[in-house]
Amino acid sequence: SLITGRSRIIGLVVAYLNNQFYPQAVEKISKALQAEGYHVLIFMASNAEENLDRVLDEILDYQVDGIIAASVALSSDFAARCTQEGVPVVLFNRTQDDDRLSAVTSDNFAGGVKAAEFLMAGGHARIAHIAGWDGASTQRDRESGFMHALQQGGHSLFARVDGRFDEETTRKAARALFDRPDYPDAVFVANDHMAFLAMDVIRHELGLRVPDDVSVVGFDDVPLAAWASYDLTTVRQPANAMVAHTVTTLLDQIEDNEAAPKRVSIDGPLVIRGSARIPEGLTRS
Repeated sequence: SLITGRSRIIGLVVAYLNNQFYPQAVEKISKALQAEGYHVLIFMASNAEENLDRVLDEILDYQVDGIIAASVALSSDFAARCTQEGVPVVLFNRTQDDDRLSAVTSDNFAGGVKAAEFLMAGGHARIAHIAGWDGASTQRDRESGFMHALQQGGHSLFARVDGRFDEETTRKAARALFDRPDYPDAVFVANDHMAFLAMDVIRHELGLRVPDDVSVVGFDDVPLAAWASYDLTTVRQPANAMVAHTVTTLLDQIEDNEAAPKRVSIDGPLVIRGSARIPEGLTRS
C-alpha cells in the first residue's frame, strides 16, 4: 500500500437487507472484488442524509480505493468530496442526477412496461400498484414505465398505495387495497419482498385466491419467488450482469482516474409463473 498508494479496500454501502435481492447482490459483489484482489468493507446506512454522510465519512477514513453504494443515494457534498479525493463511486441499483457518479441498474422503466403489458394482455380491468419509496429511482422508473404502458394500452390505474419498501407499511397498504368490495383484480408490486407480504395478506387474512381473484406481479426475481408457496410472476433483475458491470466500472476508474463516469441499464425478462393469470399464447417461463 505504501508503494502503490492503494489500500486494496472497497467500501460497500447498503441501506437495508430485508429485500432478498440485496444480500444476494452483496455476496456476488464481494466475491467478484475478492477475485480481483480487493478486500470489501460493508457499511450499513439509512437513506437519511445526515446518517449517510456520517457513515460515508467513516468509509473515507479507511482510505478506500473506491465505493459502491447499493440502495442508497449520496449527497452532492459527499460526491464532490469523493471527486476531490480521487475516490471513484458507483451506484448499484440506483441512479441520481449527478454526472460525477457512475450507476448500474436494470432497465426499470422497461420492466414496468412489461408488467403492465402482461396484466393488460391477461384481460384485467382493475389494475392497481403497490409502490415503494418515492425517493428511490428504482421505484420512480418502474412506476413510470408501468403508467406509460397502461396509458398506451388505453387503461387507467385503478388504485395506488404506498408500501415504502417496508414490511408493516406494505401489509397496511395491501389491507387498504383489497379489504373492500371493489378490490383490484390485478396488482403490480414494486419489488418481490413487498409482493410476498401482499400475497400473505390477500390469501391468509382476506381469503382471496391468487390468481383466481387477484393476479400479482413483482419485480426482482429473488430465489423465494420460485418457491411453490409464492410461485411469483416477476420482472427479473439481471444480478450477475449488474454486478459484473459494477465491478468493471469501478476498477476501470480506480486504474484511470480520468475515466468518464458510466451509466449502464440492463434489460431483464418477465418471468411467468403462477401468481398471475397467463394471457393466451404465453406459457410459464
